[in-house]
Amino acid sequence: MNTSANEILRQAAKTGFSRRSFGRIASVVGAASALPILNESALAQLSAIGRISPDAVKINANENPLGPSVEALEVMHKFTPLGGRYLYEETFDFAKTVAEQEGVKATYVRPYGGSSLPLHHVVMAFTSPEKSLVTADPGYEAAYRAAQTVGAKYHLVPLSTPTYKHDVKAMYEADPNAGVYYICNPNNPSGTLTPREDIDWLVSKLKGEQVLVLDEAYIHLADTPVGSDLVAGDKNVVILRTFSKLYGMAGLRAGFALGRPDLLAKFGKYNSGAVSVTAMAGAHASIKNPKLVPERRQIIKNVREDVFAFLDKKNYSYIRSESNKFLLDVKMPAKDFSQKMQAHNIYVGRAWPAMPTHSRVSVGTAEEMKKFMEALPKVMA
Repeated sequence: MNTSANEILRQAAKTGFSRRSFGRIASVVGAASALPILNESALAQLSAIGRISPDAVKINANENPLGPSVEALEVMHKFTPLGGRYLYEETFDFAKTVAEQEGVKATYVRPYGGSSLPLHHVVMAFTSPEKSLVTADPGYEAAYRAAQTVGAKYHLVPLSTPTYKHDVKAMYEADPNAGVYYICNPNNPSGTLTPREDIDWLVSKLKGEQVLVLDEAYIHLADTPVGSDLVAGDKNVVILRTFSKLYGMAGLRAGFALGRPDLLAKFGKYNSGAVSVTAMAGAHASIKNPKLVPERRQIIKNVREDVFAFLDKKNYSYIRSESNKFLLDVKMPAKDFSQKMQAHNIYVGRAWPAMPTHSRVSVGTAEEMKKFMEALPKVMA
């Protein structure tokens, strides 16, 4: 077969394809090469560590050890016996509540199982061999992996020091005609914030079908305004949210995209099937509790700041975060550091090529982070 795998995918991207036709395409592509489509669950496998002891400290995957809220647990228990039904109305009700809370019309909301699936789809829809993706370095890999599936170029732009925010002007200069600019705010893996005025500047530069994807997967962990008003103002902006982080539902898969209906329709063609009714019910119950976000944000912040005070006291170098993870400069290859921490039954996150001596550390419970702080000096010595 002379047609390349990328060409098959590009043709599919132009015409749109159903779940069944995608299966046929994937089977053909699979004969030539592995299909590089990675969603949030797939990328999380980069942090997979297999079976570990029950008392191990697992702070490697930006998970929330608090788990789902009490309200979410109660309603999900109620809906589990009804799992034989699609119950689409529960997803519709969830979207309606999201729209009301975010100040947009219901047609501007599309529920998903997490936030990385719509990220992948929007990049596929708005990039091409002629329209690139521009993203941060280090940043969440799903964006440029998605660009690869349609043969699009991508530009990795270093974060701007000393605050490690997105360098929006450098991102724009990397390709003024890019199809997608991707900003994760707070950023993954650094946990750093990009000011709203910088985001507004980049939005003001968008023209034609250019889109800013504003990934707010970690936004609830930072004391900063959300960007929903950009969508309400009909800007070329798609906002992504997930219930995997603050809401503690990583394994349950719930999230949504916000955007103008025409933008949602353009990348929505890649999606099919129902969203888990159990996850939708749990997510819906979670956002109905107005105390949940501020309470959990404070809990996580208290633990994070306690760790930072310890790191400051020990004169360890790290990037100050506003999220549930941070980058610690371990002064050695991060992979070596990870292996040494495992000897203490502690599992930390991976590194990014742009910062090979920085290990991403998730913020666990106070007890877990105490064990981390006890082991760290021994490993660093």
